[in-house]
Amino acid sequence: MTTQGNISFSFDAVKQVVIGPPFPNSAEIHERLDKARALAVFASDPISSNAYATEAIMSVLILLGSGALQMTMPIAIGIAALVILVVFSYVQTILHYPGGGGAYTVTKDNLGMMPSLFAASALLVDYTLTVSVSVSAGIRAMTSAVPQLYDSRVGLAIGAIVLLTWINLRGVRESGTIFALPTYAFVGGVIVVIGLGLARYTGVMGAQLSPHPGTIEPVGVISQFAYIWLILRAFAAGCTALTGIEAISNGVQAFKPPEAKNAAATMVWMGVIAMTLFLGISFLATHLAIVPAENDSVLSQMTRLIAGNGILYYWVQFFTMMILVLAANTGYQDFPRLSSFLANDGFLPRWLQNRGSRLVFSSGILVLSLLSSIIVFVFRADEIAMLPLYALGVMLCFTLSQAGMVRLMGRVGKASPGEEIHTHATVIHYESGWWWKRGVNAVGALTTGIVFIVLVVTKFKEGAWLVAVTIPLLVLWLRSIHRHYDAVASALSVRDLQPVDQIDIADVAIVPIADIHRGTLRALKYSRRLASNVRAVSIITHPDQEERIRRRWTRFPEITAGIQLDIIAYEFRDILSPLIEYIERVSDIEYPASLITVVIPEFVPEAVTSHLLHNQTANLLRLRLLEHENIVVIDIPYHIQSSQSRERRQAEPPKEWVTLN
Repeated sequence: MTTQGNISFSFDAVKQVVIGPPFPNSAEIHERLDKARALAVFASDPISSNAYATEAIMSVLILLGSGALQMTMPIAIGIAALVILVVFSYVQTILHYPGGGGAYTVTKDNLGMMPSLFAASALLVDYTLTVSVSVSAGIRAMTSAVPQLYDSRVGLAIGAIVLLTWINLRGVRESGTIFALPTYAFVGGVIVVIGLGLARYTGVMGAQLSPHPGTIEPVGVISQFAYIWLILRAFAAGCTALTGIEAISNGVQAFKPPEAKNAAATMVWMGVIAMTLFLGISFLATHLAIVPAENDSVLSQMTRLIAGNGILYYWVQFFTMMILVLAANTGYQDFPRLSSFLANDGFLPRWLQNRGSRLVFSSGILVLSLLSSIIVFVFRADEIAMLPLYALGVMLCFTLSQAGMVRLMGRVGKASPGEEIHTHATVIHYESGWWWKRGVNAVGALTTGIVFIVLVVTKFKEGAWLVAVTIPLLVLWLRSIHRHYDAVASALSVRDLQPVDQIDIADVAIVPIADIHRGTLRALKYSRRLASNVRAVSIITHPDQEERIRRRWTRFPEITAGIQLDIIAYEFRDILSPLIEYIERVSDIEYPASLITVVIPEFVPEAVTSHLLHNQTANLLRLRLLEHENIVVIDIPYHIQSSQSRERRQAEPPKEWVTLN
């Protein structure tokens, strides 16, 4: 078996052990998600945000004094109303754009290229931060329970990213199965706590639950502007409950048929579950007078106050840690999908749209894991330091997406009953309720736009400036990639191309050789089939080399006869420079405006590590010739095999090939 075959066999064998056997294209429909698995895969981020969304509100309100914590519930109700608006908007997005793409597709179809690139850039940044923040938060929960692991938090966080990468590379359906247990265990545990807390608070289960034994401090003297500003900050902080809501709209095609209907239903259930938890936690935290503490979360205090330090408390704490880590899966699902949409449109490298052996966008998964690992390393797995960067991107994309839906519903209203209008990305028909749907989207766009502005202003000095700078730079980078692909397409276009415009192919082949051996003889024999004018050129640095080459040259006249042997003496060690000068002279002077061929003999060792034991002359020569427009390089490999490998290959039965009819 050849070396390349051995390498390929070994790589494929390891790959199958690590991520499983490859799936055929026909299995794609079977790998899609039912609603139960999809909820666990796509909703882990918005559901997990309930572990800290209420606390985020209270952490701002406490600046006014603990008496201001009574405002937590009204603010939570306002955020829940905003979530309803956003969920409604994205349900409409799913139904009108069943191909997926979410905010990027909606914005591109209705607002144009530049707004869509801002939406896409915001989401790419947000998904990367989702992984970094979620994993770091989960590791913080672990190190809080086991302080001895604190110094290893960066390694543990990167290890968690590696684990999530491996799970997602195994396929969407399998990752959904793995993530289902922690997600539903967290939801079930918190719902039990909320139910038990409401029952005890209302006295249904006997004696009423006593409030947290904290001191209520009155709101201090503060100006009206500062008061309103802090309320807005608290509202914006609580909007972390909205992160990840758009995930389902990006991955509609991951659902089982009917895709749009199942995705819309899952979106509604996600909103119901997330807001039930959010409002329940906010109500109990407010009415039980819980005060946020640095080393004990609001959810932890509430659970302990309601259920004590028993099994339920540790159940909630353990699965809170689990779902905080697994919330990163929202990024793993949507970053690769969004990247594939952008790659398909020519705004990201084309290879990001390719699916791997398990029918997932494996290149996007690996890119995401690398970027998020870098962020974790730079911020030392400190999610508190990363939080000011978080949620800006998602609020920007919410605003742009809903603005896009406002315009789409306006176009729907202008359609005649029974008329079918094809846009760039979807087909629309007249809808009788278009006007109120448009109004809901407009209110949602205005609200999320205000929240975005508040987040930028209040978090700017804390680090939000980094995201505010990164998103426009990312847009410029995406546009530069698109310009590159446009230039390549223009250069390769055959429009107005005439046969006489094609460059001539010169009847010459140049074979660089260092000695006469099996590899060079094979290359010379091959070259004689390509051209009648074959030239073997050798650079020598010592007179003895010329004598050896000429002596061995004459031993094989049946191959070397008729081939021109050019030996160039050179006094320096860089043999590539005179060789390239020779090739350039043939190309520019002897055959100007024609393609010439350089045939490079190269032997391939059997072991991969053996490559490091040899000079990389052939590789360096190829790299330096790539910049020459009229030089074609052909590799002629000669595989070095042991006698055992040769015997094994000869003993192998021929491969059977499947013919597609």
